[in-house]
Amino acid sequence: MRQLLLLRHAKSSWDDPSLSDHSRPLNARGRMAAAVMAEQMRELGLVPDVVLVSSSRRTLQTLEALQPIEGSPIVEVMDALYLAPWPRLLEALQHVPETARSVLLVGHNPGMHELGLALMGPAGVTTGSPHARRLAEGYPTGALAEFTVAAAWSQLTEGSGRLVRFLAPRDLPEVAA
Repeated sequence: MRQLLLLRHAKSSWDDPSLSDHSRPLNARGRMAAAVMAEQMRELGLVPDVVLVSSSRRTLQTLEALQPIEGSPIVEVMDALYLAPWPRLLEALQHVPETARSVLLVGHNPGMHELGLALMGPAGVTTGSPHARRLAEGYPTGALAEFTVAAAWSQLTEGSGRLVRFLAPRDLPEVAA
């Protein structure tokens, strides 16, 4: 079994209207939420071998908050992931080396949400699991979806993932307070 982690970037700042969307940084709440999610990932033992990350400032800062990541994964910063639709995200995952046991993808909505739904497939969305229902409702900033995948990365398709958990920063007491 392989593990796929989909992490949407944390909350970003709109304070400087002169910045391009690609250049927007995390705001204070986003930095705090990313740090809390990083700690939660460590507690859950979620350790990727490969990290694919959008080249935007807010996704790179979200990844920075996860550091250090145990095992020093291979990190690939990809312009193609910036605001990518879910089929492009899926295609990027299909090119991950087959030796990778766990992959973390750090990206943007709506692509992340749509990819999560596509991986679950229609049957996964209607299973009634609390995690599936929450994912179906939306994909907030800083949220993490963990999937198990039986297929080879190159064979990853719609419906080939099983959602293990869906966790948003607001679920954690450090952020909810």
